[in-house]
Amino acid sequence: MNRSLQRQLSLMLGAAILLSGLLAALASFLLAYDETKEFQDDMLRQIAILTLKGSEQLVQPDANDVAINDPESRILVVRIPGNLRPEWLPEHLPTGFHTLNAKGEDLRVFVHEEKLGARIIVAQPTDARNEIAVNSALRTLIPMLLLFPLMIWLIVHIVHREFNPVLKLAHELDAQEADLTNSIDDAGLPNEIKPFVQAINRLLGRVNQLLNQQRRFIADAAHELRSPLTALSLQAQNLGCADSLAAVRERMLPLQAGIERARQLTEQLLNLARTQTGSGGKSIVDISSLARDLIADFLPAAEAKGIDLGLDERAKFSLGATPELLRAIVGNALENAIKYSQPGGVVTLRMDTSGDVGIIEIVDDGPGIPPDEYERVFDAFYRIAGTHEPGSGLGLAIAREAAARLGGTVSLRDREDRSGLIFSYRQSLTR
Repeated sequence: MNRSLQRQLSLMLGAAILLSGLLAALASFLLAYDETKEFQDDMLRQIAILTLKGSEQLVQPDANDVAINDPESRILVVRIPGNLRPEWLPEHLPTGFHTLNAKGEDLRVFVHEEKLGARIIVAQPTDARNEIAVNSALRTLIPMLLLFPLMIWLIVHIVHREFNPVLKLAHELDAQEADLTNSIDDAGLPNEIKPFVQAINRLLGRVNQLLNQQRRFIADAAHELRSPLTALSLQAQNLGCADSLAAVRERMLPLQAGIERARQLTEQLLNLARTQTGSGGKSIVDISSLARDLIADFLPAAEAKGIDLGLDERAKFSLGATPELLRAIVGNALENAIKYSQPGGVVTLRMDTSGDVGIIEIVDDGPGIPPDEYERVFDAFYRIAGTHEPGSGLGLAIAREAAARLGGTVSLRDREDRSGLIFSYRQSLTR
């Protein structure tokens, strides 16, 4: 079921206004009703005073029919001398206001006594009083009842107007082009919406950066694959032109080597793609055990070049990491160090800590690289000019991508004691 925040807010505000209005109307009705009753009591008092000043003729107590001075309000005025009283008036009735029953009809009576003993009695049926009070109280509610629809309409209109920037933002997002280069303008938006828009802009920036990286990666991969595939095609043609078994064997060797290079390149491309997806969960990795396994894996390649491959375990520690990603970082660095070191060289895998940071370094005594190339060599498919060793330029790119996935950093620097290069990976220790 779809929920409309705009509709829900309008209903909640409308219900709150309606409930508040009903309570206010009830309070207003009761106050107006009581005030009308007080006004009528005061009117009875004033009539008695005016009657006293007017010196009307006395009404004999045996006259049961009283005068009706106000047909609409049905106000009864009686002036009696001494101790005489009408039949419907109780004996010894003190001065002031009273509610009593006369001939089956409830009356509101005000008794006023003169100095000479005569009394003025002003009475009004309670039914008439109540009718007047209710009508007067209801008239006070008419403006409020007329305002209710207007207030509800204003609430709906205001809520709709305040949500217009959100609808405009949705249309602007729908109109975004594939390049995602244009950020969303948050000018004029409510302060509560601006953090949301700014987060979207940052997300769009990251997505755009990722898309650009993927486009470059696809273009570079196509370029890198074109050369070996072209070479394989030519070698296959040459193989087809061989006119003897010896020629076939001779031409088969470069074809097999080309197939192997294409396989390795494809495998590295797949490794880079897997690294970028960040698949696999993290666990506690014992770096000492990982280092020994990697040394054992690369020892045959090092021995083939006469390279002394060793382990310098200055500290034991563990890291919270995906084992496959950590092996990709250290393994690619070891592979590069062995590949570019001179025969008879030394490559050392060094483990150390600095504060709460674990450090894994691969130290070689090769020719090194210019400092201005330290960052460039981490780009996919980048190879330093003049490099004669076969390769695709993906190893360090895979290492950097894996390091970013694990929250670590990779860097290169020259050795201080002699020629050579140090590859360093740093990551916070597991607590």
